[in-house]
Amino acid sequence: MAMDAQLRQDTLYGQHDSIAEMVQLSAMVAEESPQETQVGALPEVCLALAIALTSPRDACRCAAVSRAFRAAADSDHVWHSFLPRDLDSPAKTKKQSYLRLCDSGDAANLVDDQQCRVWLEKASGAKCYALAARRLSLPWDDGEFSWTWTPHPLSRFAEVAELVECTGLDIYGGLPAAALTPSTPYAAYLVYGTAEEGHRGLSYPDQETTVSVGGRVVARYAVCLRPDEAAARKFWGVAGGVDKAAPRQPRLRDDGWWEMEMGRMCTSTAGAGDQEGCEEVVVASFEVLGWYPKRGLIVEGMEFRPVE
Repeated sequence: MAMDAQLRQDTLYGQHDSIAEMVQLSAMVAEESPQETQVGALPEVCLALAIALTSPRDACRCAAVSRAFRAAADSDHVWHSFLPRDLDSPAKTKKQSYLRLCDSGDAANLVDDQQCRVWLEKASGAKCYALAARRLSLPWDDGEFSWTWTPHPLSRFAEVAELVECTGLDIYGGLPAAALTPSTPYAAYLVYGTAEEGHRGLSYPDQETTVSVGGRVVARYAVCLRPDEAAARKFWGVAGGVDKAAPRQPRLRDDGWWEMEMGRMCTSTAGAGDQEGCEEVVVASFEVLGWYPKRGLIVEGMEFRPVE
């Protein structure tokens, strides 16, 4: 006995994980109405299956085509396919869960003892991570007196680290490569500010960032956290250097913090459940090469975000 269309849709959404089985059932539903040849006239289950193979951005575009497309594009089946297996957010629909996970400021996105924040890039669904200053390795020239930990009104975390004074400055943070979305280009960013008064040693262009994957350096750049042309000329004059390449410049974010792109890398095709490459770690570091007094740097954290 042939199942009716509604029963087949329920079977497709609720009981089958195999793509081949889903395609076969969708074809059976479509055969019941051979006279319908327009795409918009296909059963909702067929449209949902096709849209689920695209991206969140494409699903939103499909929703604007017609009522039939909107019903399919907004279905739980489509948005469940965009949710990472290890992430979910309680909501009325899977689309609402997805949109909630795209909010980098949502308290529900805090993990790892509140020291890491994870969210989704809205257009692609790729994972983004923000590591709090407490999750980073900071230099401790003078022990506990090198940094002070304090709440900050602009921070997403409970506290930030403010540099009291040190000579050697090397900051780095990392996370497992398997935690990132596979086959996706990423960039690492240092998120920081500087004290309004009393900062020192942050304007000289002898600063460097690196990004490594599994111990292999994949990016290295000259940077400067507080660009200052006069300080740069003075520094190069003392150092005797000429024709030095301009270091990378920071960007002021909408949330009031500065960010410096530290470098880019591309994740492998292996997912979190694959053995190959699952133990690799992505590490991003910032280092000031000169050994002179530095103070006034405020570290909010480090981010790993997908890039176009």
